[in-house]
Amino acid sequence: MRWILASTAVLLAITASDGRAEKHYGPGVTDTEIRIGNTNPYSGNASAYGQNGRAEVAYYRYINDQGGVNGRKIVFLSLDDGYSPPKTVELTRQLVERDQVFAIAAPLGTGPNIAIQKYLNQKKVPTLFIGSGASRWDDAAHFPWSIGFNPSYHVEGYLYAKHILANVKDPKIAVLRQNDDVGEDYLNGVLEGLGEANKTLIAEVATYEVTDPTVDSQMLQLRA
Repeated sequence: MRWILASTAVLLAITASDGRAEKHYGPGVTDTEIRIGNTNPYSGNASAYGQNGRAEVAYYRYINDQGGVNGRKIVFLSLDDGYSPPKTVELTRQLVERDQVFAIAAPLGTGPNIAIQKYLNQKKVPTLFIGSGASRWDDAAHFPWSIGFNPSYHVEGYLYAKHILANVKDPKIAVLRQNDDVGEDYLNGVLEGLGEANKTLIAEVATYEVTDPTVDSQMLQLRA
């Protein structure tokens, strides 16, 4: 919910009265509406995160019921990419080139967002509050149109490691990580938090794919 409030504040700033007087608007902004879009996994193995998109739809409806943003109604187009990066690319191009959205707001997932990051920056389409904590979003020099939102996965991993060292006697650590940039960020954070002298405390690292139906086999591996 915090990112929705923040993105609404951004829209308020962009559509302030001086811009309205000039009558010169970019794609997705008219006197009566602001068109924004995103992709969410409403289907597939990551469909639990589809609740994010449903909450966004509800909040923008609430904003519109209050009169919109400086009199403009928000038209929010949220499409189902099933957490599949190729599908994310296809749908994002549709939103930008056919639907002419002003911005992409809170697109979900590290892999899906990596797939569209370069394209959206080349097109100079604001990508507000990316639903991922990957460290790559903190790169304004190369990707100035990408704005992250989630806490850093690297920092989370670092804090987990520091907590273990401070609170667990003779720890023996097993790591289960997603087999992509998300999992790599977490693992690198854990390793940094442990420090060079304590890296041997990690007994085993197991990986899983987003498409795996369960992680039962990995848990048996780590338990052993």
